[in-house]
Amino acid sequence: MAGNLNGAKIMVVDDSVANLRLAKSALADRGDVFTVPSAQRMFELIDEVKPHVIVLDINMPGMSGLEAIKELKARESTREVPVIFLTANADVGSEIEGLKLGAVDYLYKPIEPTLLKQRVDIHLTIVFQRLDLERKSQELRLFNENLKRLVVEETNKVVRLQASVLDTVVDLVESRDATTGDHVARTLKWMETLVFALLDSPDCPTEAHSWNVTLLLQSSRLHDVGKITIPDAILKKPGPLNAEEFEIMKTHANAGAEIIDKIAQNLPASEAGYLVDARVMALTHHERWDGQGYPLALKGEGIPLKGRVMAITDVYDALTSFRPYKKPMSHEKASEIIISESGTHFDPVLVEIFKAVNHKFERV
Repeated sequence: MAGNLNGAKIMVVDDSVANLRLAKSALADRGDVFTVPSAQRMFELIDEVKPHVIVLDINMPGMSGLEAIKELKARESTREVPVIFLTANADVGSEIEGLKLGAVDYLYKPIEPTLLKQRVDIHLTIVFQRLDLERKSQELRLFNENLKRLVVEETNKVVRLQASVLDTVVDLVESRDATTGDHVARTLKWMETLVFALLDSPDCPTEAHSWNVTLLLQSSRLHDVGKITIPDAILKKPGPLNAEEFEIMKTHANAGAEIIDKIAQNLPASEAGYLVDARVMALTHHERWDGQGYPLALKGEGIPLKGRVMAITDVYDALTSFRPYKKPMSHEKASEIIISESGTHFDPVLVEIFKAVNHKFERV
């Protein structure tokens, strides 16, 4: 066992020179042994020596061992140092008192060298195991801190990449239609208002609480990305679309999903996950609660919740925005239309939430 205790420091405190010599001889191969003739002298040396174990006589002139251990346990620097009491009296009461004060063991005089070695070895081993555990815990804390730092750095890289992809694609969409950029910015605000109101609602579906709202909102900017495939003659037509033109315009939902799929294919899987939200909203924001929407004619809760939320914000903006072929509606008229289409065009639960917060839409 002694081979595992390199660097051990043992302090023996006794007013008997004979006992100090015997203890030093018995423990010499256990480490550095410091013999001290009194408790007062121990306190003069202890901060410099920093012993791992103290063997402490109980009955000494001046300060007794019982008084000394109280002081040792009161000091933060020595509170954890194990104290083995030496006593000439087999006094159960004193032994109990010493254990209550914090002693870890008792040895009776006259000192038996082999027993002294064994008891000291036991407590040195415990101390060294504790110190080793503390060292490993510190190493683990440092490792975790470094790991967290690396995760944050990598996450920031991914976030910057995601933002770059979003910005680039949104810029492409805006370049096709002067009105689209404003539409994207406004629907992002409508979406934010409605999503947070949904999350605060007692009727909020469990699914919504698992959303990464930041990514969801940023991804909503791609809901009309498919419009870059629509011919200018239709996209920029200064009047209502005829039936044939409208059918072509409707293809932007499927086209948006396909474009997002192509973007995702060129990104590592770990960095493309945020595009799932974008795809859902691009594909389903024109679906209707009654199943009369496009492109998939989904119905009711068969429409993804994110698409249902996007549908309300998209229609509200379309109603309240200027177009070459129409004037913008007032907030009141647009809200009235959305509320009247609860259960036909829109999810009734979301319409109730819209009713509660649509005054915030007007402020935006």
